[in-house]
Amino acid sequence: MVDFQKKEQYNFNDLLRIMEILRAPDGCMWDREQDHRSIRRNFIEETYEVCEAIDEEDTEHLKEELGDVLLQVVFHTQMEKEKGVFDINDVADGICKKLIYRHPHIFGDVKVGSSEEILSNWDDLKRKEKHQETDTSALASVAKSLPGLIRAEKIQKKAAKVGFDWDGADGALEKVEEELAEVRRALAGDGDIEEELGDLLFAVVNVARHKKVDAERAVEKTCDKFIHRFGFMERQAKEENKVLSDLSLAEMDSLWNRSKEKV
Repeated sequence: MVDFQKKEQYNFNDLLRIMEILRAPDGCMWDREQDHRSIRRNFIEETYEVCEAIDEEDTEHLKEELGDVLLQVVFHTQMEKEKGVFDINDVADGICKKLIYRHPHIFGDVKVGSSEEILSNWDDLKRKEKHQETDTSALASVAKSLPGLIRAEKIQKKAAKVGFDWDGADGALEKVEEELAEVRRALAGDGDIEEELGDLLFAVVNVARHKKVDAERAVEKTCDKFIHRFGFMERQAKEENKVLSDLSLAEMDSLWNRSKEKV
C-alpha cells in the first residue's frame, strides 16, 4: 500500500503526487514504461475529445476531457522532472512569462484600439521571441503535426500578412478550377496525382479562408452528414430485407439521393 491519503476532493498537487507514485520504481509497470513518443498520440486524441465536448456544449464532458489533457501535461512533465530537466513550476513559469510579454497593452504601456491590433502585435512579438527573421521562417514555424487543413490555413494567413494573397474568393476559386484541371491531367497519366490533389485541397482552403469558413470544421460537418445519410441508406435497405453490399450502384445512388431529402 502506497503512502497516499484518499480524499473526497483532490487538487492539482494531488495529481502531481499521483503521477510521481505511478512513475516510481515500485509504481505502475505501464506508466513507468512510457516515454514522450509512446504517449504522443494520447495527447492528440485527448485534445480532440476536448474539442468534441466543446462542440456538444456538454460542460460535464468538457470537465472530464480537460482533466485527461491535464493528465497528459503532468505525465510529460514528470518524465522531465525525473531527469532533472524541468518540473511543472518551470512549465508554469514559461507560459506566465510568455503571456506577460505578448500582452504589453495589459502589462506594459502599449496602446491598442482593437482586437485585430492586439493579434497583429501578438504575431510581431512571437516572431521576435522565436527569432523568425524572415517571412519564410514564419511560415515554416507552423507545426507540421497540425491537421492538414488547419496547417494550410495558418500558412496562408501568414503569407497574406505580407501581401501574397488573392484579392478575394473569386481569384481563389479560379485557382481551384486550375488545380482541378491539373488533377484531371494527372489522373490521365500526366503528373503526380498525390501532389496535384494536395494542391487542389490547399486551393480549396484558400477559398474557405476568404469566405471566413473554417475548412477543418466544414469537413467535420460533412463527415457527420455523410454518416447520417449513410445510416438512412442502411435503414432503408434493411426495411427491404437487404444489405447495402447486395445493392447495385444505381440502387445505392437512388437511396443516396433520397437521403438528401431526409437528412
